[in-house]
Amino acid sequence: MDKLTVVLGDFPHAQPLLNGETRTGGYLIEPVEVKPVIGAYRRMIRDLEFDVCELAPVSYLMARQQGIELTAIPVFLNRRFHHGDVQCAAHSGIRVPRDLEGRRIGVRAYSVSTGVWVRGVLREEYAVDIDKITWVVDDDDHIEGRAPSNVERVTDGRSLGQLLRAGEIDAALTGNAGTGRAGAPTAGWTASAEPETGGDDGPYPLFPDADTLAVDHHLRTGVYPLHSVIAVRSERVERDPGLPSTLYAAFTESKQLHLADQPEWTAVPRLARQGRAIGDDPVPYGITANEASLHAMVRFARDQGLLDADFTTDLRSLFAEGDYPDA
Repeated sequence: MDKLTVVLGDFPHAQPLLNGETRTGGYLIEPVEVKPVIGAYRRMIRDLEFDVCELAPVSYLMARQQGIELTAIPVFLNRRFHHGDVQCAAHSGIRVPRDLEGRRIGVRAYSVSTGVWVRGVLREEYAVDIDKITWVVDDDDHIEGRAPSNVERVTDGRSLGQLLRAGEIDAALTGNAGTGRAGAPTAGWTASAEPETGGDDGPYPLFPDADTLAVDHHLRTGVYPLHSVIAVRSERVERDPGLPSTLYAAFTESKQLHLADQPEWTAVPRLARQGRAIGDDPVPYGITANEASLHAMVRFARDQGLLDADFTTDLRSLFAEGDYPDA
Protein backbone atom coordinates (compact mmCIF):
# COMPACT_ATOMS: atom_id res chain seq x y z
CA MET A 1 0.00 0.00 0.00
CA ASP A 2 1.13 3.53 -0.75
CA LYS A 3 1.84 5.47 2.43
CA LEU A 4 0.79 9.02 3.32
CA THR A 5 2.62 10.75 6.14
CA VAL A 6 0.01 12.82 8.00
CA VAL A 7 0.48 15.47 10.70
CA LEU A 8 -2.56 16.76 12.60
CA GLY A 9 -3.24 18.48 15.87
CA ASP A 10 -4.86 16.63 18.73
CA PHE A 11 -8.45 16.52 17.46
CA PRO A 12 -10.65 13.60 18.53
CA HIS A 13 -12.75 13.94 15.37
CA ALA A 14 -9.62 13.17 13.31
CA GLN A 15 -8.42 10.23 15.41
CA PRO A 16 -10.42 7.56 13.54
CA LEU A 17 -8.58 8.57 10.35
CA LEU A 18 -5.19 8.42 12.06
CA ASN A 19 -6.08 5.09 13.68
CA GLY A 20 -6.92 3.45 10.36
CA GLU A 21 -10.67 3.22 11.01
CA THR A 22 -11.71 5.13 7.87
CA ARG A 23 -11.59 4.19 4.22
CA THR A 24 -8.59 5.78 2.52
CA GLY A 25 -8.71 4.42 -1.00
CA GLY A 26 -5.87 1.95 -0.59
CA TYR A 27 -3.53 4.41 1.13
CA LEU A 28 -1.88 3.58 4.44
CA ILE A 29 -2.00 6.52 6.82
CA GLU A 30 1.27 6.99 8.68
CA PRO A 31 0.73 9.50 11.51
CA VAL A 32 3.66 11.75 12.39
CA GLU A 33 3.55 13.45 15.79
CA VAL A 34 4.83 17.00 15.99
CA LYS A 35 4.27 18.98 19.18
CA PRO A 36 3.33 21.70 19.06
CA VAL A 37 1.72 21.07 15.69
CA ILE A 38 2.52 24.68 14.76
CA GLY A 39 6.09 23.50 14.37
CA ALA A 40 4.90 21.20 11.58
CA TYR A 41 3.30 24.15 9.77
CA ARG A 42 6.71 25.70 9.24
CA ARG A 43 8.32 22.42 8.19
CA MET A 44 5.54 21.77 5.68
CA ILE A 45 5.66 25.25 4.17
CA ARG A 46 9.43 25.56 4.03
CA ASP A 47 10.48 21.97 3.32
CA LEU A 48 7.34 20.11 2.08
CA GLU A 49 8.28 17.53 4.67
CA PHE A 50 4.97 15.67 4.92
CA ASP A 51 2.39 14.35 2.46
CA VAL A 52 -0.60 15.76 4.37
CA CYS A 53 -0.44 18.37 7.10
CA GLU A 54 -2.77 20.62 9.01
CA LEU A 55 -1.84 24.26 8.35
CA ALA A 56 -2.91 27.66 9.54
CA PRO A 57 -5.28 28.79 6.75
CA VAL A 58 -3.74 32.23 6.20
CA SER A 59 -0.28 30.68 6.01
CA TYR A 60 -1.64 28.27 3.42
CA LEU A 61 -2.97 31.16 1.32
CA MET A 62 0.36 32.95 1.59
CA ALA A 63 2.16 29.76 0.53
CA ARG A 64 -0.12 29.44 -2.52
CA GLN A 65 0.61 33.04 -3.45
CA GLN A 66 4.34 32.33 -3.33
CA GLY A 67 4.00 29.30 -5.58
CA ILE A 68 4.85 26.74 -2.92
CA GLU A 69 3.79 23.31 -4.14
CA LEU A 70 0.86 22.82 -1.79
CA THR A 71 -2.85 22.46 -2.34
CA ALA A 72 -5.66 21.89 0.12
CA ILE A 73 -8.98 20.24 0.77
CA PRO A 74 -11.77 22.16 2.57
CA VAL A 75 -11.48 20.36 5.89
CA PHE A 76 -11.28 22.78 8.81
CA LEU A 77 -10.64 20.86 12.02
CA ASN A 78 -10.71 23.81 14.37
CA ARG A 79 -12.72 27.01 14.88
CA ARG A 80 -12.55 29.79 17.43
CA PHE A 81 -14.36 33.02 18.19
CA HIS A 82 -12.05 35.93 18.97
CA HIS A 83 -13.78 38.74 20.81
CA GLY A 84 -12.40 37.32 24.07
CA ASP A 85 -8.81 37.09 22.87
CA VAL A 86 -7.73 40.68 23.57
CA GLN A 87 -6.52 41.24 27.14
CA CYS A 88 -5.54 44.74 28.27
CA ALA A 89 -2.77 45.60 30.74
CA ALA A 90 -4.01 46.49 34.22
CA HIS A 91 -3.22 50.20 34.07
CA SER A 92 -3.52 50.74 30.31
CA GLY A 93 -6.75 52.73 30.55
CA ILE A 94 -8.16 50.95 27.50
CA ARG A 95 -11.94 50.89 27.67
CA VAL A 96 -13.22 50.75 24.07
CA PRO A 97 -11.69 49.31 20.88
CA ARG A 98 -10.63 52.69 19.47
CA ASP A 99 -8.44 53.13 22.57
CA LEU A 100 -6.11 50.54 21.02
CA GLU A 101 -4.93 53.07 18.43
CA GLY A 102 -1.47 54.34 19.26
CA ARG A 103 -0.85 51.42 21.62
CA ARG A 104 1.43 48.36 21.60
CA ILE A 105 -0.28 44.97 21.33
CA GLY A 106 1.46 41.60 21.67
CA VAL A 107 0.86 38.76 19.21
CA ARG A 108 3.09 35.74 18.55
CA ALA A 109 3.62 36.60 14.88
CA TYR A 110 1.90 39.06 12.59
CA SER A 111 0.37 36.43 10.30
CA VAL A 112 -0.89 34.13 13.09
CA SER A 113 -4.54 33.26 12.42
CA THR A 114 -5.90 34.75 15.63
CA GLY A 115 -4.16 38.02 14.86
CA VAL A 116 -5.64 38.17 11.35
CA TRP A 117 -9.15 37.51 12.63
CA VAL A 118 -8.86 39.95 15.56
CA ARG A 119 -7.51 42.77 13.38
CA GLY A 120 -10.22 42.14 10.79
CA VAL A 121 -13.00 42.34 13.38
CA LEU A 122 -11.50 45.43 15.02
CA ARG A 123 -11.31 47.21 11.67
CA GLU A 124 -14.65 46.19 10.17
CA GLU A 125 -16.82 46.14 13.29
CA TYR A 126 -15.29 48.89 15.43
CA ALA A 127 -13.54 51.19 12.91
CA VAL A 128 -10.17 50.71 14.60
CA ASP A 129 -7.24 51.92 12.48
CA ILE A 130 -5.02 48.86 12.91
CA ASP A 131 -2.18 50.68 11.13
CA LYS A 132 -1.96 53.01 14.13
CA ILE A 133 -1.21 50.07 16.43
CA THR A 134 2.31 48.73 17.03
CA TRP A 135 2.15 44.94 16.89
CA VAL A 136 4.79 43.43 19.17
CA VAL A 137 5.87 39.91 18.14
CA ASP A 138 8.18 37.31 19.67
CA ASP A 139 8.28 34.71 16.90
CA ASP A 140 8.76 34.47 13.13
CA ASP A 141 6.01 34.25 10.56
CA HIS A 142 5.93 30.93 8.69
CA ILE A 143 6.33 32.96 5.50
CA GLU A 144 8.40 36.05 6.08
CA GLY A 145 8.62 39.36 4.30
CA ARG A 146 4.98 40.49 4.51
CA ALA A 147 4.89 42.12 7.94
CA PRO A 148 4.26 45.89 7.78
CA SER A 149 6.44 48.59 9.27
CA ASN A 150 4.34 48.84 12.44
CA VAL A 151 5.58 45.44 13.67
CA GLU A 152 8.19 45.39 16.44
CA ARG A 153 10.20 42.36 17.56
CA VAL A 154 10.87 41.42 21.20
CA THR A 155 14.64 41.08 21.49
CA ASP A 156 15.32 40.43 25.18
CA GLY A 157 13.79 36.93 25.44
CA ARG A 158 10.87 37.87 27.65
CA SER A 159 7.46 36.42 26.85
CA LEU A 160 4.45 38.48 25.86
CA GLY A 161 2.82 37.48 29.14
CA GLN A 162 5.73 38.98 31.08
CA LEU A 163 5.57 42.18 29.04
CA LEU A 164 1.82 42.45 29.61
CA ARG A 165 2.15 42.00 33.37
CA ALA A 166 4.91 44.61 33.44
CA GLY A 167 2.77 47.07 31.48
CA GLU A 168 5.38 47.31 28.74
CA ILE A 169 2.74 46.41 26.19
CA ASP A 170 -0.79 47.78 26.47
CA ALA A 171 -2.63 44.63 25.40
CA ALA A 172 -1.96 41.15 24.07
CA LEU A 173 -3.72 38.24 22.43
CA THR A 174 -4.24 35.14 24.53
CA GLY A 175 -3.46 31.45 24.09
CA ASN A 176 -1.01 30.14 21.51
CA ALA A 177 -1.30 33.45 19.66
CA GLY A 178 0.18 35.39 22.54
CA THR A 179 0.39 35.11 26.31
CA GLY A 180 -0.35 31.39 26.66
CA ARG A 181 2.95 30.12 25.33
CA ALA A 182 6.65 30.65 25.67
CA GLY A 183 9.53 29.78 23.38
CA ALA A 184 9.67 29.38 19.63
CA PRO A 185 7.95 26.50 17.75
CA THR A 186 11.31 25.30 16.47
CA ALA A 187 12.40 24.85 20.08
CA GLY A 188 9.34 22.78 20.99
CA TRP A 189 7.62 25.43 23.04
CA THR A 190 5.03 24.48 25.59
CA ALA A 191 2.04 26.19 27.12
CA SER A 192 2.74 28.62 29.92
CA ALA A 193 0.47 30.16 32.51
CA GLU A 194 -1.66 32.99 31.19
CA PRO A 195 -1.35 36.25 33.12
CA GLU A 196 -3.93 36.26 35.89
CA THR A 197 -6.95 38.37 35.04
CA GLY A 198 -9.09 40.49 37.30
CA GLY A 199 -8.31 42.68 40.28
CA ASP A 200 -6.38 45.93 40.19
CA ASP A 201 -3.13 44.38 38.99
CA GLY A 202 -4.31 41.77 36.50
CA PRO A 203 -5.09 42.09 32.79
CA TYR A 204 -8.73 42.51 31.88
CA PRO A 205 -10.69 41.69 28.70
CA LEU A 206 -11.33 44.34 26.08
CA PHE A 207 -14.82 42.88 25.69
CA PRO A 208 -16.29 41.66 29.02
CA ASP A 209 -19.31 40.31 27.11
CA ALA A 210 -17.15 38.60 24.49
CA ASP A 211 -19.26 35.46 24.06
CA THR A 212 -22.42 37.42 23.32
CA LEU A 213 -20.64 39.72 20.87
CA ALA A 214 -18.97 36.80 19.09
CA VAL A 215 -22.23 34.93 18.52
CA ASP A 216 -23.96 38.15 17.43
CA HIS A 217 -21.18 38.76 14.89
CA HIS A 218 -21.54 35.22 13.56
CA LEU A 219 -25.31 35.45 13.25
CA ARG A 220 -25.08 38.77 11.40
CA THR A 221 -22.21 37.91 9.07
CA GLY A 222 -22.09 34.12 8.80
CA VAL A 223 -18.38 34.30 9.63
CA TYR A 224 -17.10 31.49 11.84
CA PRO A 225 -13.30 31.92 12.04
CA LEU A 226 -11.28 29.09 10.50
CA HIS A 227 -8.23 27.84 12.35
CA SER A 228 -6.89 24.97 10.32
CA VAL A 229 -6.98 23.61 6.83
CA ILE A 230 -5.66 20.33 5.45
CA ALA A 231 -2.82 20.83 2.97
CA VAL A 232 -1.44 18.19 0.62
CA ARG A 233 1.83 18.19 -1.27
CA SER A 234 0.90 19.05 -4.85
CA GLU A 235 3.17 16.28 -6.17
CA ARG A 236 0.96 13.68 -4.47
CA VAL A 237 -2.15 15.13 -6.11
CA GLU A 238 -0.46 15.18 -9.51
CA ARG A 239 0.31 11.47 -9.10
CA ASP A 240 -3.26 10.71 -8.01
CA PRO A 241 -5.89 13.35 -8.93
CA GLY A 242 -8.46 11.37 -6.94
CA LEU A 243 -6.53 11.77 -3.68
CA PRO A 244 -8.22 15.04 -2.56
CA SER A 245 -11.70 13.50 -2.82
CA THR A 246 -10.48 10.35 -1.05
CA LEU A 247 -9.00 12.36 1.81
CA TYR A 248 -12.06 14.57 2.12
CA ALA A 249 -14.31 11.51 2.39
CA ALA A 250 -11.96 9.99 4.98
CA PHE A 251 -11.99 13.12 7.16
CA THR A 252 -15.77 13.27 6.85
CA GLU A 253 -16.11 9.61 7.86
CA SER A 254 -13.72 10.19 10.74
CA LYS A 255 -15.88 12.99 12.11
CA GLN A 256 -19.00 10.86 11.74
CA LEU A 257 -17.38 7.98 13.63
CA HIS A 258 -16.39 10.32 16.43
CA LEU A 259 -19.88 11.80 16.64
CA ALA A 260 -21.45 8.35 16.73
CA ASP A 261 -19.47 7.78 19.91
CA GLN A 262 -19.72 11.31 21.33
CA PRO A 263 -22.63 13.15 19.71
CA GLU A 264 -22.40 16.06 22.17
CA TRP A 265 -18.72 16.80 21.43
CA THR A 266 -17.94 15.95 25.06
CA ALA A 267 -14.24 15.43 24.31
CA VAL A 268 -13.87 19.05 23.21
CA PRO A 269 -15.95 21.25 25.53
CA ARG A 270 -15.04 24.43 23.67
CA LEU A 271 -16.42 23.07 20.40
CA ALA A 272 -19.48 21.80 22.25
CA ARG A 273 -20.13 25.30 23.60
CA GLN A 274 -19.61 26.86 20.20
CA GLY A 275 -21.97 24.38 18.56
CA ARG A 276 -24.68 25.15 21.10
CA ALA A 277 -24.15 28.88 20.66
CA ILE A 278 -24.54 28.82 16.89
CA GLY A 279 -27.08 25.99 16.87
CA ASP A 280 -25.12 24.00 14.33
CA ASP A 281 -22.11 21.79 13.61
CA PRO A 282 -19.09 23.37 15.33
CA VAL A 283 -16.69 22.19 12.59
CA PRO A 284 -18.46 22.15 9.20
CA TYR A 285 -16.43 20.93 6.22
CA GLY A 286 -16.83 21.96 2.58
CA ILE A 287 -16.59 25.13 0.50
CA THR A 288 -20.25 26.17 0.40
CA ALA A 289 -20.76 25.70 4.14
CA ASN A 290 -17.78 27.96 4.80
CA GLU A 291 -18.22 30.52 2.05
CA ALA A 292 -18.68 33.56 4.31
CA SER A 293 -15.70 32.60 6.49
CA LEU A 294 -13.43 31.97 3.51
CA HIS A 295 -14.32 35.28 1.87
CA ALA A 296 -13.70 37.11 5.16
CA MET A 297 -10.35 35.39 5.65
CA VAL A 298 -9.15 36.36 2.17
CA ARG A 299 -10.45 39.92 2.60
CA PHE A 300 -8.80 40.37 6.01
CA ALA A 301 -5.47 38.94 4.82
CA ARG A 302 -5.50 41.21 1.76
CA ASP A 303 -6.42 44.27 3.80
CA GLN A 304 -3.58 43.53 6.23
CA GLY A 305 -0.98 43.18 3.49
CA LEU A 306 -0.45 39.45 3.87
CA LEU A 307 -1.91 38.75 0.43
CA ASP A 308 -1.61 40.80 -2.72
CA ALA A 309 -4.49 43.14 -3.56
CA ASP A 310 -5.35 41.03 -6.62
CA PHE A 311 -5.32 37.70 -4.79
CA THR A 312 -8.17 35.57 -6.09
CA THR A 313 -11.65 35.67 -4.61
CA ASP A 314 -12.58 32.46 -6.48
CA LEU A 315 -12.89 30.14 -3.51
CA ARG A 316 -12.90 26.89 -5.46
CA SER A 317 -9.54 27.76 -6.98
CA LEU A 318 -8.02 27.74 -3.49
CA PHE A 319 -8.52 23.98 -3.25
CA ALA A 320 -7.55 20.93 -5.25
CA GLU A 321 -10.13 19.74 -7.74
CA GLY A 322 -12.36 17.25 -5.98
CA ASP A 323 -15.75 16.26 -4.66
CA TYR A 324 -16.49 18.22 -1.48
CA PRO A 325 -20.11 17.93 -0.36
CA ASP A 326 -20.82 19.92 2.80
CA ALA A 327 -20.29 17.64 5.77
